Amino acid sequence: MAENPPVVLTIAGFDPSSGAGVTADIKTIAAHACYGVACITAMTVQSTSGVKRVEAVDPALVSDTLEELAADVDIAAVHIGMLGGAKVVKAVSDFLSQQSASPAERASTERRKARLPNIVLDPILKSSSGADLLDSAGTRLLIERLIPLADVVTPNVEEAAVITGIQVRELEEMKAASARLHEMGAAAVVITGGHLEKATDLLSFTTKRGIEQEIFKAERQRSNSTHGTGCAFATAMACHLALDRGLAEAALLAKTYVTAAISYGQPLGRGIGPVHHLYRMGQQRRAAGSGNES
Repeated sequence: MAENPPVVLTIAGFDPSSGAGVTADIKTIAAHACYGVACITAMTVQSTSGVKRVEAVDPALVSDTLEELAADVDIAAVHIGMLGGAKVVKAVSDFLSQQSASPAERASTERRKARLPNIVLDPILKSSSGADLLDSAGTRLLIERLIPLADVVTPNVEEAAVITGIQVRELEEMKAASARLHEMGAAAVVITGGHLEKATDLLSFTTKRGIEQEIFKAERQRSNSTHGTGCAFATAMACHLALDRGLAEAALLAKTYVTAAISYGQPLGRGIGPVHHLYRMGQQRRAAGSGNES
């Protein structure tokens, strides 16, 4: 009998164009041979042309969904994306804090399990079109409560600048921002710089020897199919951690996946098109077809 795939939970908003949010995350999780479960935090009206409206989900519904999923399946990793508002941030952080409680503190709720592993926080503050996706109160709560609970935080350079108050335009500023994020409680940080002229990601993590860092560089992709890159990167990292890969390997493989997903992207819609989350399926079909040729 085949071994069950690792279960990856995504906590994120709903993008009806499927370029980002839970539907894109499920595609990314499937592309990494994991099984995706989801908790929707916000509904949006958006397309490739941008975000028109955001409605946060009732935080009680978020809490109930998370409790039910955690009680039912063994979750190997968690991806946290768009949260939509302070009340939802509180609901998610309360849930994760309860999951991190001691066995004695959890005794009153038998269904609750041990701390959820491999929590990857993608601190989404604005859409690529500039729409606010988290209010100021929610941002403060994310900094105070979610960053210390996460195993990895994956801001892009703009998000890192907002969270830390440090301008992030080049590598040395990325290092300064990552140090500030560690001070805020982040165990590991990946600052993604896909928007920089030379696409550079910085991995920074704490060890017994102190803070260690690795730099990943690639040529910047010149493409109009870049919607959802941050979601894809963070979710891919969660998948690789669920598959028991180390931080550096997970970051490198996630970057490689996103780079390929951009390169295989196809024009869709009238705005910024999505990356091709399932490009590997096309490769597999072509490989199968070539194998049948005589």
